Amino acid sequence: MTTCIIHVLLVPNYVELGSSLAALKIKMSEYEIPFHIQEDIMKRLPVKSLVQFRSVSKAWKCLIDSSEFIAAHSNHCHTQPQHLLVSYEDPIMKEHYVCFVDDDTFPQQRSVLTLTLPLSVKYLRLLGSSHGLLCLYHSHHNPATKMVVLWNPLIRKSIVVDVPKQPYVCFGVCPLTCDPKIISIYQIWDEANIETSFRCKVMVYTLSSGKWRTLSSNLPTKPIRHFWLMVVTDRFIYWLVELPNHNMIMSFDVSDEKFETIDLLDSLATHHPTDLHLSKLRDSLAMLQNIENILTVWMMEHGVQRSFTKLFIIKTPNQTVGFRNSGAPIMKVTDDDPDDFDARYKLAVFEPNLGYNNVIEVSGSPISFEVRAYMETLLLLVIDVTQDEDNGHTGVWSFGEVMKIGGAHMEEFASSEYLDIICA
Repeated sequence: MTTCIIHVLLVPNYVELGSSLAALKIKMSEYEIPFHIQEDIMKRLPVKSLVQFRSVSKAWKCLIDSSEFIAAHSNHCHTQPQHLLVSYEDPIMKEHYVCFVDDDTFPQQRSVLTLTLPLSVKYLRLLGSSHGLLCLYHSHHNPATKMVVLWNPLIRKSIVVDVPKQPYVCFGVCPLTCDPKIISIYQIWDEANIETSFRCKVMVYTLSSGKWRTLSSNLPTKPIRHFWLMVVTDRFIYWLVELPNHNMIMSFDVSDEKFETIDLLDSLATHHPTDLHLSKLRDSLAMLQNIENILTVWMMEHGVQRSFTKLFIIKTPNQTVGFRNSGAPIMKVTDDDPDDFDARYKLAVFEPNLGYNNVIEVSGSPISFEVRAYMETLLLLVIDVTQDEDNGHTGVWSFGEVMKIGGAHMEEFASSEYLDIICA
């Protein structure tokens, strides 16, 4: 009974108490709350509060910084609202990042995120999100390397990893270990004799080890013409892939490190892949089909492979770039002539019964908009990555301060503020 009363008193009021860390500590002492119950309460608190609570006491800091607590907190992240990161380019091709809280206040709660990059980095592409981390990708001027940035915008910390220059790079967090992984895929074959000449090399980088290793089994067995953008749900990375004569979905299990394929309906398998698009709808995989201004959305049942259900059909000329947690699609819309090269676009949420509402006041080029949903996480809060000279360099940045940097790129930096993240 005492435990229940404590939960009722403290959990709903953590925001008010969080404004005064001293008051929170006194409140805990007044109730003489056992430490294990304090821990259970804190697992349910938002990341912003937990980062502040690290300064309350050494015991709390040790608890919050522990890998066990970070993993346990990740299991409770569903109690917090999801966030939507919108990336877009302005008329002078400058990249912008804006974060929205996806709750009843949407789109009022917004944060502007600014990345200060090395002189040689002109463009970062948003690959996707997994368990609260965002993954951005850049190809260096050096043809032998590429760069991946793993970013936790809520705690303002990022990791930079040099990766082998392979055609396809993807990312996911193992939900069992909370260990981020980067996957690099390379294929080669002879068009005249595909069956016997096909070869595939897959390398996996785990953040905990700071090393790359080559997978020796469970590799793709068919040549893939094109990997379209990745989507991560739970422990699976998904791609829509184009084979020589049809489309299918390929998945990679981040936990077991196995590839699998998912067959599509005949109408989707033979359709032109540029009219198909994978997305994440809540915690499930969604397939979007757009033919002659008719949008059809299919969703794969959670945890059930090869089971797509048609959700809805919308007549619209606008492209869907993501979904709110409610399931409402977010679309690119414009008041200009869509055929005009200089047409400017903005984002709007489409509600089936209301039409377009909640217009997101950002303006960008039509091909630059990307939307990624992510949850709160403490991942990257405490990082100790060993630099591996043989397998690539790793850099860690926090609040603009360089904690560790690969020596091969030291000369590229105009200042130490590599990733300077400003929340407005």
